[in-house]
Amino acid sequence: MGKANPKAVVLDAGALIAFQRADPRMRALCREALRTGVRLVVPAGVLGQVWRDSVRQVPLRALLAGETTSIPALDQAMAQAAGTLCGRAGTSDVIDATVALTARLEHAVIVTSDVEDIRRLDPSLSIERV
Repeated sequence: MGKANPKAVVLDAGALIAFQRADPRMRALCREALRTGVRLVVPAGVLGQVWRDSVRQVPLRALLAGETTSIPALDQAMAQAAGTLCGRAGTSDVIDATVALTARLEHAVIVTSDVEDIRRLDPSLSIERV
């Protein structure tokens, strides 16, 4: 990853979909995170975007249950901050905004398929394309 030795990696919907589809790069990133103790962070709204059928999402269930994976809630404070960020950036995707805000809070790298959308919300974030 571009940021040397991140302590956390925030995964967006594109990253989780790539993981589900056994994308070799995403699987390697997750294995390396487990090996090195880097926390994987999946904002709750992102999980809602990709969760469809737990019977068919066994690899994703396993990833989410991992020791180093956390799923921060989308509470009132985060929802309001995400709405404010969307308003300032002239965007409307609140879940992307929660990804950006979570990365700020965690001092984390974001793994996303929507680099341009996240960059528009906060150009200072460390972002890796999946």
